[in-house]
Amino acid sequence: MPQNIFSQKIKFIHKKHDDIRVDYYNWMNQKDNPELLKHLNKELLHYKSKTRNQKKLKNIIYQEMKSRIQENESSVPYLYNGYWYQTKFKKGKQYPVILRKKKYKNAKNEIIFDCNEMSKNKKFFDITGIRISPDNKFTTYATDYVSRREYIIKVKNIFENKVLKTKIDGVTGESIWFNDSRHFLYVKKDKKTLRASKVYLHDIENSHNEDKLIFTENDNTFFVYLSKSKSQKYIFINSVSTLTTETRILDADNNISKPRIFQKRIKGLEYSVSHFKDFFYVLTNIHNSDNYKIMKTKTNNTNKKNWKNFISHHEDELIEDFEVFKDFFVLTKRVLGLTKILFFNWNGDFLYEIPIDGETYNLKCVDNYQISTNKIRYNFNSLTTPSSIIELDLLSKKNKILKQKKIGGANFDKNNYISRRIFAQSHDKKKIPISIVYNNNTRISVKTPLVLYAYGAYGHTIDPSFSSTRLSLLDRGFVFAIAHVRGGEYLGRKWYDDGRLLNKKNTFKDFISCSQYLIKNKFTSNRHLYAIGGSAGGLLMGVIANEAPELYNGIIASVPFVDVLTTMLDEKIPLTTFEYDEWGDPNKKKYYKYIKSYSPYDNIKKQNYPNMLVTSGFHDSQVQYWEPSKWVSKIRDKKTDNNLLLFNINMKTGHGGVSGRYNFLKELAEEYSFLMHLENIKKWFFLIKFDKKLAKF
Repeated sequence: MPQNIFSQKIKFIHKKHDDIRVDYYNWMNQKDNPELLKHLNKELLHYKSKTRNQKKLKNIIYQEMKSRIQENESSVPYLYNGYWYQTKFKKGKQYPVILRKKKYKNAKNEIIFDCNEMSKNKKFFDITGIRISPDNKFTTYATDYVSRREYIIKVKNIFENKVLKTKIDGVTGESIWFNDSRHFLYVKKDKKTLRASKVYLHDIENSHNEDKLIFTENDNTFFVYLSKSKSQKYIFINSVSTLTTETRILDADNNISKPRIFQKRIKGLEYSVSHFKDFFYVLTNIHNSDNYKIMKTKTNNTNKKNWKNFISHHEDELIEDFEVFKDFFVLTKRVLGLTKILFFNWNGDFLYEIPIDGETYNLKCVDNYQISTNKIRYNFNSLTTPSSIIELDLLSKKNKILKQKKIGGANFDKNNYISRRIFAQSHDKKKIPISIVYNNNTRISVKTPLVLYAYGAYGHTIDPSFSSTRLSLLDRGFVFAIAHVRGGEYLGRKWYDDGRLLNKKNTFKDFISCSQYLIKNKFTSNRHLYAIGGSAGGLLMGVIANEAPELYNGIIASVPFVDVLTTMLDEKIPLTTFEYDEWGDPNKKKYYKYIKSYSPYDNIKKQNYPNMLVTSGFHDSQVQYWEPSKWVSKIRDKKTDNNLLLFNINMKTGHGGVSGRYNFLKELAEEYSFLMHLENIKKWFFLIKFDKKLAKF
């Protein structure tokens, strides 16, 4: 039966390809409509009313998660251009202090940014794009106080602790310095679509009104980002769509140099460029090498006809990264879903591979800014092991743990948890990997609560990673699982291609198959299975709610992309035109029909739906707030059950949710309490036994 909150219905007709769609909630995209604000307020009141009895549990979960973090915490300092850089958190503070000190003994710390001071009296705060000038005197930085991902770039004189008059708004936030430490490039966004499309040159000694337009990306299916070679000799202007790349090069020593095309764009040709000595090294899918190869070419002749093979393509190995150093280079590969880091000398001879055990881990190189070094840093963590920053001496092959994240609270011991990888068979016989983790004391049965998470889009791989907050679920008997569905690149580029465009339904069928496998093999049952996904993963949640609602007791859909067809037909809103290669261009009939066949909003049925918690941010620039708002209203109008349908929209945030490390924990506690409420879990009282600080709750 419908629940006790409804929105007004105003008939609106969408017409395309002789097809008519009736939309009674299209009016919700009118952001300044007083009726909309009234409706959203009703939804919030409804949410608070239905979760009032969870208030104590939310507080307990929040305090528990907070107790696990190191409130006074410092990052491992890294060396960049003669300075050690570090971030520090202080107890009770939401944001970090960013510091540096010169590379000599007893040097004093310089505070570059105290983000707690910068965020005072702000409802939201984000800082990004911190780029130090080559002379170490200045830094650019970008702030967002709205959560719309439209940043304002400013410049600070670090030596004088003084912010310059420069103030450039409507930008992506990134910037790249020329080597004169006076000029830098930045990228401007389109005011309506937020597409990053124009590159400007700024002189810090002049007003930004005098900035020179360097490049405009006119193809609305592409966006632009900037990068700089590790050698500091070249600046790259990268035009990118889902399937195609075009890079322009500038001489970093010459701020009046004109960008030259590295290789003209060809539909389906992707590449990224690194520089070392007399060569550019190109990570690319040229010659149908889906899992990429490395090519090399002289710096003065970069057309692809001059590219020479350097590292060959392998059908079963996805090359994810290539990093240069003076005496060697590093390859990061994914082999059968597992990350490998390998070292080679410049003759191509194999030197070393970082040895890793297990199948549920996350491994990546981090903070390696020095080109003349034999010491490499990497981060390792797993579903059961907290994050460690490790330094490898490539000469001695010895590892040194620089820092392992400490977990506070109830004497965390990684040996109290079990993780493994299993495989489910999908509709077309493909084996879908699932990474799972649970507490040793959890008895796996049809009564075990299990949370299944997935994303499945853009080739983005969800690696199994440690989470201290997740312990609040594991220690209460939940199993947590990640379904590595198609649409990501967990099993290579083909895995991605099989989950996009006219293959998109494989993503949804994979997830449903994983759910059925877990139920069939008695890891859980449909009375105790929960699904979670956000953004494009929220689209996945919308599809399974329509297609297989009987499999789940509850679904959490965060900032869900659920009105796919309407959004992809509207070129005026963000993230539409340059996503045609991901979802398809519905202006073409075959893509229109295919998207319509799975679009969650267009396929809501008169049926029972699981218990559902839907979250959104009013300022979301990635998935506009009206998508989940419309979706919830339409489900509420159609659903035939008495299950919970809750919509928690934060009127102060955007796509990434709240800012601040404590605020984030409070937001997560809302989701966890929803799951525990559905499981009727009262075990939170056991916290009192091992932590007297929490007893008052």
